[in-house]
Amino acid sequence: MYHAPIPTIPDAPSAIRRLARGRTIHDTSSSPEARVYALSSATDSASNPDTLFAKTAAAGTLAHEARMSAAFHELGLGPEVVEYLPGDSMHADWLVTRAVIGDDCTAARYLAEPERLCDLLAVRLRTLHELFRTQSDHLTELNIPDVRTQYLKKVERGWHTGRFDAQFCPRTTAADAHRIATEAAGELRTDALLHGDYCLPNVILDDWRFSGFIDLDHAGLSDRHIDVFWGAWTLWFNLHTSVYCNRFLDAYGRDVIDEGKLAAIAAMECFM
Repeated sequence: MYHAPIPTIPDAPSAIRRLARGRTIHDTSSSPEARVYALSSATDSASNPDTLFAKTAAAGTLAHEARMSAAFHELGLGPEVVEYLPGDSMHADWLVTRAVIGDDCTAARYLAEPERLCDLLAVRLRTLHELFRTQSDHLTELNIPDVRTQYLKKVERGWHTGRFDAQFCPRTTAADAHRIATEAAGELRTDALLHGDYCLPNVILDDWRFSGFIDLDHAGLSDRHIDVFWGAWTLWFNLHTSVYCNRFLDAYGRDVIDEGKLAAIAAMECFM
């Protein structure tokens, strides 16, 4: 996970430099939109709760992730927020969280037992989604936003700006994918607490015990099929086979799954 250590964090404000003092710094970035730095002592690892992760991105872009990380932590499902520094016209956002104990689901030991991993991911996702029903008052207290409308706006923005990733809808044109997305938009419901980017790297296990979710920048209240789509997709992507898709849907519970909606979500994701 770690790249080569670096001496300092570039352009870090004083509060971030203080947190990094006396720690080894590694650039662990995997996205062009943000930089992520692991701050650890000599004995820390990524799974040590004393390790911190400092993330920086354009001003205003980390506010939602900070809010959702704090909410998920309150629910016992996500990382502790140590520091959030909102940016402005001259400075970037900074978000510092404490490491969640364990390793993400792309670790070799988990990939080596794909059926067990598939079932765990499905059951854990259903449990997360059911909080919308079982802890509705608590979610209201945490002021978790409904992100369904925002999701649909991103689809339209992607269509109008010419963004189209055909991997989610092979042999489908952009025009056809947009038609499918448009026709299904009114069918999406706010019926679950979503992770929003439900994939193997964002689920942390500690010796097969669920430890927490990370990367919550798309979390919120929305239609469960968005997460279900990504849960099936990540198994295909990381295990290099589609044989676990039906098993995942069975383990999640087909009583609440509309496969037509899953196809529509695939079309929508082409424009994200």
